[in-house]
Amino acid sequence: MKKDRTETTAAEAPASHLIDTRIAELGDWRGETLARVRAIILQADPEVVEEWKWQVPVWSRGGIICTGEAYKKAVKLTFAKGASLDDPTGLFNASLEGNTRRAIDIHEGERIDEAALATLIRTAVAFNLS
Repeated sequence: MKKDRTETTAAEAPASHLIDTRIAELGDWRGETLARVRAIILQADPEVVEEWKWQVPVWSRGGIICTGEAYKKAVKLTFAKGASLDDPTGLFNASLEGNTRRAIDIHEGERIDEAALATLIRTAVAFNLS
């Protein structure tokens, strides 16, 4: 059967479209939170690339910066090299025992420290590019 030119498989869809779809599918505070952190990430460094790996959003520049996963009780941003990053404001609150990754769990109703998150994104990019 010939595929219609307007049809797109998940493997062919742009990552930004897949992320948009995921945010819409969540349809609750988790979708709103994921959309907000996505905006902060993209504003922190306009050269960040959006990817779709392991069925989750991934933001990269010079390597993976972080992934964005939605669970029942939290939106989790996992920083691939978080253990190597300075976190002076203490955003990392999950996966603290590992030697490589660190994560930020954001729960319903929690305020996001946007300035601190943007700084952490820029720190991760600088680390990747060094």
